[in-house]
Amino acid sequence: MLIEKRMSEKDSNNTQLSLPVSESRDHIQGPPTAAVTLVEYGDYECPYCAQAYLIVKEVQERLGNKIRFVFRNFPLTKLRPHAYQSALAVETAAAQGKFWEMYDFLFKHGQSLTDANLKLSAAKLGLDVNKFDLEFLDRIYSRHVDEDIQSGEESGVTKTPTFFVNGDRYDDSWDLDSLLSALDEASVFSWRETNQ
Repeated sequence: MLIEKRMSEKDSNNTQLSLPVSESRDHIQGPPTAAVTLVEYGDYECPYCAQAYLIVKEVQERLGNKIRFVFRNFPLTKLRPHAYQSALAVETAAAQGKFWEMYDFLFKHGQSLTDANLKLSAAKLGLDVNKFDLEFLDRIYSRHVDEDIQSGEESGVTKTPTFFVNGDRYDDSWDLDSLLSALDEASVFSWRETNQ
């Protein structure tokens, strides 16, 4: 138990993204050449993540091609027992090319999700519902969710949402003005590094 506690303390003190952003595994919006990469570890049933969703959308609107946004699953199942299922549903939708559509749909339509609601969401998005059901029930994409959780834990994530700006954990306020300021600063710093 003492070893587990030390490992937990060590991980929560880590402030670097343990798993680098990868075009082949991550869900990304924005160009790879963007000056700033914002990674969010989130939970579809978390009310704070629902607030952050709106803020991130505004940030993306304002920064355009200057930002690359990455979302990784971090379901807090001790607080929300169905959160893992929601993450799994989004990854199942991703297999049909609809990650961002399901991501948007779940954040826009509330945090109280059941398997039936998730299936209904898949249907509303035009997914092949039979394929969705089979893959969702067989937990085909649980490995991706588990990898996100593990990388979050190794990066010191303990709550949602948790953000990383250019690989560094962002622990300050994530209201619109604070986040925009931090991203702007990271953008300037990134520009200086590439032009020296």
